[in-house]
Amino acid sequence: MQRFRGREPLDFFDAVREEKTRIAGAPPADARRFAYVDRGFYATATRSVCSNSSRATKSRSVKFEDFKEKQRETLTSIFSFLGLEPLRSVRSKDRNIVPYERAMNWEEKVFLYNLFEEDIAKLEQLLGWDCADWKL
Repeated sequence: MQRFRGREPLDFFDAVREEKTRIAGAPPADARRFAYVDRGFYATATRSVCSNSSRATKSRSVKFEDFKEKQRETLTSIFSFLGLEPLRSVRSKDRNIVPYERAMNWEEKVFLYNLFEEDIAKLEQLLGWDCADWKL
Protein backbone atom coordinates (compact mmCIF):
# COMPACT_ATOMS: atom_id res chain seq x y z
CA MET A 1 0.00 0.00 0.00
CA GLN A 2 1.39 3.37 -1.02
CA ARG A 3 1.38 6.09 1.62
CA PHE A 4 1.40 9.74 0.63
CA ARG A 5 3.59 12.21 2.46
CA GLY A 6 4.52 15.77 1.85
CA ARG A 7 3.06 18.22 -0.56
CA GLU A 8 0.39 17.61 -3.13
CA PRO A 9 2.17 17.04 -6.47
CA LEU A 10 -0.69 18.55 -8.49
CA ASP A 11 -1.67 22.17 -8.81
CA PHE A 12 -4.69 22.77 -6.51
CA PHE A 13 -7.18 23.14 -9.31
CA ASP A 14 -5.81 20.09 -11.15
CA ALA A 15 -6.24 18.16 -7.89
CA VAL A 16 -9.84 19.40 -7.63
CA ARG A 17 -10.56 18.29 -11.20
CA GLU A 18 -8.98 14.86 -10.57
CA GLU A 19 -10.56 14.37 -7.13
CA LYS A 20 -13.19 11.74 -7.99
CA THR A 21 -10.76 9.68 -10.07
CA ARG A 22 -8.05 9.82 -7.43
CA ILE A 23 -10.46 8.87 -4.62
CA ALA A 24 -11.83 5.94 -6.64
CA GLY A 25 -8.31 4.62 -7.29
CA ALA A 26 -6.93 5.05 -3.78
CA PRO A 27 -6.93 2.56 -0.92
CA PRO A 28 -9.60 3.55 1.65
CA ALA A 29 -6.95 4.73 4.12
CA ASP A 30 -5.60 7.23 1.57
CA ALA A 31 -8.81 8.31 -0.19
CA ARG A 32 -9.58 11.14 2.25
CA ARG A 33 -6.30 12.81 1.32
CA PHE A 34 -7.71 13.58 -2.13
CA ALA A 35 -11.13 14.81 -0.97
CA TYR A 36 -10.55 18.54 -1.27
CA VAL A 37 -14.05 19.42 -2.47
CA ASP A 38 -15.98 16.52 -0.98
CA ARG A 39 -14.98 17.42 2.59
CA GLY A 40 -16.12 21.02 2.05
CA PHE A 41 -19.86 20.33 2.02
CA TYR A 42 -20.43 21.42 5.63
CA ALA A 43 -24.24 21.52 5.51
CA THR A 44 -24.32 17.89 4.43
CA ALA A 45 -21.95 16.90 7.26
CA THR A 46 -23.86 19.02 9.79
CA ARG A 47 -27.18 17.50 8.79
CA SER A 48 -25.62 14.04 9.13
CA VAL A 49 -24.39 14.78 12.65
CA CYS A 50 -27.80 16.12 13.65
CA SER A 51 -29.71 13.15 12.22
CA ASN A 52 -27.37 10.59 13.79
CA SER A 53 -27.48 12.19 17.25
CA SER A 54 -29.87 11.26 19.97
CA ARG A 55 -32.02 13.98 21.49
CA ALA A 56 -29.75 13.94 24.55
CA THR A 57 -26.69 14.65 22.42
CA LYS A 58 -25.86 18.27 21.83
CA SER A 59 -23.37 19.59 19.35
CA ARG A 60 -21.85 22.96 18.71
CA SER A 61 -20.44 24.35 15.50
CA VAL A 62 -17.82 27.06 15.39
CA LYS A 63 -16.99 29.03 12.28
CA PHE A 64 -13.22 28.96 11.84
CA GLU A 65 -13.05 32.65 10.96
CA ASP A 66 -14.80 33.51 14.24
CA PHE A 67 -12.45 31.22 16.17
CA LYS A 68 -9.41 32.75 14.51
CA GLU A 69 -10.63 36.29 15.26
CA LYS A 70 -11.73 35.64 18.88
CA GLN A 71 -9.85 32.59 20.10
CA ARG A 72 -10.07 33.16 23.83
CA GLU A 73 -13.79 34.03 23.79
CA THR A 74 -14.58 31.09 21.51
CA LEU A 75 -12.64 28.60 23.63
CA THR A 76 -14.28 29.93 26.82
CA SER A 77 -17.68 29.47 25.18
CA ILE A 78 -16.83 25.92 24.09
CA PHE A 79 -15.54 24.95 27.54
CA SER A 80 -18.70 26.40 29.08
CA PHE A 81 -20.82 24.41 26.61
CA LEU A 82 -18.99 21.26 27.71
CA GLY A 83 -19.42 22.15 31.39
CA LEU A 84 -15.69 22.60 31.91
CA GLU A 85 -13.62 25.34 33.49
CA PRO A 86 -12.04 27.64 30.90
CA LEU A 87 -8.33 27.46 30.24
CA ARG A 88 -6.23 29.94 32.18
CA SER A 89 -4.03 30.68 29.22
CA VAL A 90 -4.12 29.98 25.51
CA ARG A 91 -1.03 29.61 23.39
CA SER A 92 -1.76 30.04 19.73
CA LYS A 93 0.48 28.61 17.08
CA ASP A 94 -0.38 28.37 13.40
CA ARG A 95 0.30 24.91 12.02
CA ASN A 96 0.29 23.31 8.61
CA ILE A 97 0.97 26.60 6.90
CA VAL A 98 2.11 25.78 3.39
CA PRO A 99 2.61 28.47 0.79
CA TYR A 100 0.68 28.03 -2.43
CA GLU A 101 2.51 27.94 -5.73
CA ARG A 102 0.00 30.46 -7.07
CA ALA A 103 -3.25 32.14 -6.13
CA MET A 104 -6.54 30.90 -7.60
CA ASN A 105 -7.67 32.85 -10.60
CA TRP A 106 -11.17 34.30 -10.95
CA GLU A 107 -12.49 31.43 -13.09
CA GLU A 108 -11.37 28.88 -10.49
CA LYS A 109 -13.00 30.87 -7.69
CA VAL A 110 -16.25 31.04 -9.66
CA PHE A 111 -16.12 27.30 -10.38
CA LEU A 112 -15.65 26.45 -6.70
CA TYR A 113 -18.23 28.95 -5.53
CA ASN A 114 -20.77 27.44 -7.91
CA LEU A 115 -20.02 24.02 -6.41
CA PHE A 116 -20.54 25.23 -2.86
CA GLU A 117 -23.18 27.96 -3.26
CA GLU A 118 -26.17 25.77 -2.40
CA ASP A 119 -24.38 24.12 0.52
CA ILE A 120 -23.38 27.52 1.94
CA ALA A 121 -27.01 28.68 1.83
CA LYS A 122 -28.13 25.48 3.57
CA LEU A 123 -25.45 25.88 6.24
CA GLU A 124 -26.48 29.48 6.91
CA GLN A 125 -30.04 28.26 7.39
CA LEU A 126 -29.10 25.24 9.54
CA LEU A 127 -26.78 27.09 11.90
CA GLY A 128 -28.06 30.65 11.64
CA TRP A 129 -24.66 31.77 10.40
CA ASP A 130 -23.84 34.66 8.11
CA CYS A 131 -21.39 33.27 5.56
CA ALA A 132 -21.21 36.38 3.38
CA ASP A 133 -17.42 36.19 3.66
CA TRP A 134 -17.51 32.80 1.89
CA LYS A 135 -19.34 34.19 -1.11
CA LEU A 136 -18.14 36.01 -4.21
